[in-house]
Amino acid sequence: MSPRFGNRYRLVTLFGALLVLSACSSGGGSRPADRAERADRPEVVAAESGAGAFEPATAGRSVTDPEAVALPPVEVPERAALSYERALEAMRDANWVEAELELEQLILEFRSFPGPYVNLAIIYRRDGRDDEAERALSEALAIAPNHPAANNELGVMLRERGEFEQAEAAYRRALEGDASYALAHYNLGVLLDVYLRREGEALQHYEAYQAAVPVPDETVGRWIVDLRRRLGLPDDAMQIAQEDGR
Repeated sequence: MSPRFGNRYRLVTLFGALLVLSACSSGGGSRPADRAERADRPEVVAAESGAGAFEPATAGRSVTDPEAVALPPVEVPERAALSYERALEAMRDANWVEAELELEQLILEFRSFPGPYVNLAIIYRRDGRDDEAERALSEALAIAPNHPAANNELGVMLRERGEFEQAEAAYRRALEGDASYALAHYNLGVLLDVYLRREGEALQHYEAYQAAVPVPDETVGRWIVDLRRRLGLPDDAMQIAQEDGR
């Protein structure tokens, strides 16, 4: 057996892992309508590491590197670990039925891990089964109330229903679980910018998103420049040039 699959498994590569399908695509323009569209566009982004009930919320994780931060080892049965790997692989390959069956069986046997519930909620949502998705997220949040990915996914659902204050609360809970969780910064920025018209706060979260991802998003960069100009703030390049000239 490969060293990767011992009798116990590190959580950071398994039950903290989440195949994220919400927000955070590249491209687009700088108009508010574009930002609204991007808030919940279902695209595969990365295998994301999220904090669970037995995993410390750790700053510095990136949206594209689930192993960017070394976390303390958490004991996970090998059988559960392998099952979760199969479910994630099926999601990456868009084998949704296979992924759903694997996750449902996994949850029947191992109920104490939040990650599988969140992935199952993503599958339910893309199949139009929103009630089931919300129940799955509730299960995840009962285990880990500040779970970043679960709260981010719930925030997207609430935003779609027009429950903007509740969506904001969900995104902020995600950030309480992981202050550098890029998707929550992105979605909260869109919510504040497009729907709540709190542009100064939106700017802060767009900038936090850019700082959290390994490669800055050019489109979000344009939104930042646009907001800074509308708020009467110098853009970063201008500010650096002014500081260098002193």
